Amino acid sequence: MSGFFDAQEIQSAEERADGIALRLPKAVLRAKQAPAYAELLDEVDAVGVTDLEVLAHLPVTRKSELIRLQAEAPPLGGFNATPMRDMVRIFASPGPIHEGQADGLDPWRFARALHATGLRRGQLMHNCFAYHFTPAGFMLEGGARALGCPVFPAGPGNTEAQARAAAHLRPICYAGTPDYLKAILEAGEALGLDLSSLKLGHVTGGAYLPALRAFYADRGLTVLQSYGTADLGCIAYESEARDGLICDEGVLVEIVRPGTGDPVPDGEVGEVLVTLLDAPDPLIRFATGDLSAILPGTSPCGRTNTRIKGWMGRADQATKVRGMFVRPEQVAEILRAHPGLGRARLVVGSAEGRDTMLLRIETPVRDASLVESLAKSLQGITRLRGEVRLEEPGALPNDGKVIEDTRPA
Repeated sequence: MSGFFDAQEIQSAEERADGIALRLPKAVLRAKQAPAYAELLDEVDAVGVTDLEVLAHLPVTRKSELIRLQAEAPPLGGFNATPMRDMVRIFASPGPIHEGQADGLDPWRFARALHATGLRRGQLMHNCFAYHFTPAGFMLEGGARALGCPVFPAGPGNTEAQARAAAHLRPICYAGTPDYLKAILEAGEALGLDLSSLKLGHVTGGAYLPALRAFYADRGLTVLQSYGTADLGCIAYESEARDGLICDEGVLVEIVRPGTGDPVPDGEVGEVLVTLLDAPDPLIRFATGDLSAILPGTSPCGRTNTRIKGWMGRADQATKVRGMFVRPEQVAEILRAHPGLGRARLVVGSAEGRDTMLLRIETPVRDASLVESLAKSLQGITRLRGEVRLEEPGALPNDGKVIEDTRPA
């Protein structure tokens, strides 16, 4: 157990399934205490929701809908099972979307991710996430405090002052966006400061590109990433194996076809849906709008939970065609009207100054009547005319795109 946060990280598939069978019904039951879920899950028997297969039949809650729902029922859209009087903080993220913080030392579950980075009790963390409006600063601080680590609440900006503070305080770990640590290190070099105490970095909230990884590796730093949101907290995190992101033990992750709640096979890119377990305010099948894919097998580091590839783009692919919005949900509706088809992609283009649509469908069938029927469905569902092309299975790229806009910007 020396290298792991707890025994959950190395449990067998059978042990994890048994744990989910106990925890998931409680999460659904707790969610139903929130006004919005009481209505949404009214006919759901929480006791019977014991695994991912049953969970897949429950309705999806979309992050993209929260702005409207919170405007109708401020401040949290009725998704909080915790009464407002018992909340610790309320945050406002871009959108705006508001998040509530219930009581607890590490409600966003970042301790496990920081532990995987190498942070240990008593070590100082230099936290460059913001503490105002959004919860990012509190999210990482909560994880560090749960590990028994002091935190310097640096926040973002004022890079020279950041470097001077790090030189004086001698933190071992940085927390912040992937590129800002580089800026601090370079500022320290320019000022002739000793920042050699920084050995670790935990980064999130931005792209962690190979060139940046190489920059830190060349300086002997261990800098690992996590993936999370203000609504959900930590979803998945990187270990020293650097082989995908390991799902946090406090969540269930599904990968579904964008615009639907239908799970896709492991390895296929789709939208990330997350269900919170053990949370004071559970979210059930919460659609993040992000794309990712399940990786096969388990991590070489020994942790046994599901792994995902990480952030692979956005699933919210709605676009305007001839003045009308076309959405992934409409493409999914076409597929449901024609069972047995494979993946689909609606390609939006331009010809002679006019928007065009081409619906590409994977199927081994070559039938003119199927093309005609699909074209009618396309027009009936989107109210726009378009062409249909039948493709061989596997012809479409595995990138999660349902709508591809090829028009010039």
